This record gives sequence, C-alpha cells and structure tokens, in this order.
Amino acid sequence: MSTMPAVIFDLDGTLVDSEPLYYEAGRRTLERYGVTGFSWEEHTQFIGIGTRETLETLRERYGIEAPVDELLAVKNQHYLELAATTEIFPEMRAFVERLGAAGHPLIVASGSSRSAIETALKATGLDALLPVYVSAEDVGRGKPEPDVFLAAARLLAVDPVQCVVVEDAGPGVEAARRAGMRCIAVPYAGGPSPDGELFASAELLFRGGQPEFDARRAYEWVTDGR
Repeated sequence: MSTMPAVIFDLDGTLVDSEPLYYEAGRRTLERYGVTGFSWEEHTQFIGIGTRETLETLRERYGIEAPVDELLAVKNQHYLELAATTEIFPEMRAFVERLGAAGHPLIVASGSSRSAIETALKATGLDALLPVYVSAEDVGRGKPEPDVFLAAARLLAVDPVQCVVVEDAGPGVEAARRAGMRCIAVPYAGGPSPDGELFASAELLFRGGQPEFDARRAYEWVTDGR
C-alpha cells in the first residue's frame, strides 16, 4: 500500500471543460422527447450530480415516459458525438503531470459513463497520464454519496484517509467528506456559488475557480499534508 497520498480527480468541470458539451447533450435529449427550452441555468442545478440521477429528476419533472436507461443511452450517444472537442484545463494538466512524475497514485472518479470518461480522456491525451478510472456505472449510488471515491481508493489499494479528491462541484466535495478524504475544490465558473455550505468542507478552496487554480500550490499542499 502506497504511503504517498493518492489523488482522485473528478473529470467534468474539474479536469476538462465538458459541462457545455453535457448541457448540449442534455438539451438534445430532452428535445427528442418533446421538451424544449432547456436552459444553461437549469443545467447548472445538476453540475456535480451523476448522469443517471440527473435524468431521473428531469424525467419526473417533465413527465417523460421513456425509461431512464433509454434516456441514458440517448444522452450518452449525443455526448460521444460532441466529446472529440473536449478541452483540458491547462493548469490541471500541469498538476497531473507533476503528481505523476513524483509517483503519486492517480485515478479519475466520475459520475459519467465509462464510455464518456474514456472518450474525454482520449480526446485530451489524459489517458496516458490517467489510465485508471471509476464510473458511476461501477457503483450503487452517485455523488454526494461517497461510493465512487471509495471504489477508487479500493482500486488503488489506498486507505481513504490517504486520498485527496479534486472537485469542481458541491456534491463532489460532500462525497469526499463522507468518504473521509481531504478535498481540493476548484468551483466551476458557470456553476453554483462556492459560498454554499457544500464547499465549506473543502480543505483547500480556489474560490475563483480555474483562473485562480495554481498547480504548484496544489501540489505543495498535497505533499505537505496541509
């Protein structure tokens, strides 16, 4: 078992700027079932929430008769059509590279499907740096439940207290807390305010989001244990 802190990365909105793509995939999916006018503002209510849980809520909200599994398949297909344009946040790439060079165990833990995670990692070249990942499809419950982070720790054979989670959304920060892991929060610019109580448990908060994120500072925080 490694004595170096392991770092568990959320994917969407944290490593890669894929939220606009998920919004568009969701908008197209709802439109297919007769729901028009789905706005970015409505989408932001679901940032950090797993795709299945998001679609369960939207299905009920709009009275869509199609089963959730069908909606998942449709949204996933729309997303995969868009995913080739996924872009990584440059400072996050620097952070991942620094951690990897130092030998920290690294993994992605995301509420997205396995195919969506794999596509985004390949599109950005992150698959070479982060070849191991856990999807919400692999666990029973999505964030804010801790399941996906605990599964990541098990896969790395690292105790949860030796893990640091990197997250952009309140539900993910809360999931890290419930998992007994430290958390670096980098709030997504188009998402909920970092002043919300879910962000309060993050041990390191870059309140200004990605423009404020500093790979060197984050790396030193991970390695110093503060």
